[in-house]
Amino acid sequence: MFQLVDASFEIDGKNILSPTSLNFSHGKVTTLLGHNGCGKSTLIKLLSRQNVPSQGKVLFNDQLVSSYTNLEFAHRVAYLPQHPPVTDGVTVRELVCFGRYPWKGAFGRYSKEDYAIVDEAIDKVGLSNFSQRFVATLSGGERQRAWVAMLLAQQSECILLDEPTSALDVAHQHELLALIRELNQSMGLSVIMVLHDVNMAAKFSDELIALHSGQVIASGSPAELMTPDTLMKIYGMELALFQHPQTGQPISYIP
Repeated sequence: MFQLVDASFEIDGKNILSPTSLNFSHGKVTTLLGHNGCGKSTLIKLLSRQNVPSQGKVLFNDQLVSSYTNLEFAHRVAYLPQHPPVTDGVTVRELVCFGRYPWKGAFGRYSKEDYAIVDEAIDKVGLSNFSQRFVATLSGGERQRAWVAMLLAQQSECILLDEPTSALDVAHQHELLALIRELNQSMGLSVIMVLHDVNMAAKFSDELIALHSGQVIASGSPAELMTPDTLMKIYGMELALFQHPQTGQPISYIP
């Protein structure tokens, strides 16, 4: 799927992301971890073509991301930024319809098939009863579900999410990530996202990539990264671990 080959990014001579080589697995949930300013959002913006690498290459399906037209890329990759646009006066169904924009047929009109795909996406995220509600009137968790529905309606191979849980309380964070995981497993959807909470990341991801000061310092399965030594490298503080009594999942805490 995505591949970085010695890709770096700098602004005004300041290095934000050091030369990085990575492979992202198809059909998996991969989460980027690290403290603020470590390069997570920069990396995902390189994948989404929001940023152009200063050096190196970013590939999707063995082809430079820059070689795709906007429509071709939108057919393959959907991206939700950390701060989505304001949606005042837009209903849930109207928002999700935006996801069909890259697929508009002749004369730029939505077809019956487009609307069927939109309604299916709304149903998948559990918002069928809210389709005519204005997005601005929804709770934070419901609003994020609406944005995810828009990404589903785009019918891309991969979705990129930059801190999708940043404005949510713990309950809604868990709810949204459980939804994303379920969509990944039921639809074979590839997901690459940025998260701050290492325990949530470990619970809902197949692969973790940890960054520090613009460099990848660890990557692997949650079990491989959830060790005291690796967590110390990522966050610069001592974190202890215990196993969930039912799932055996490692959970970190401040001792």
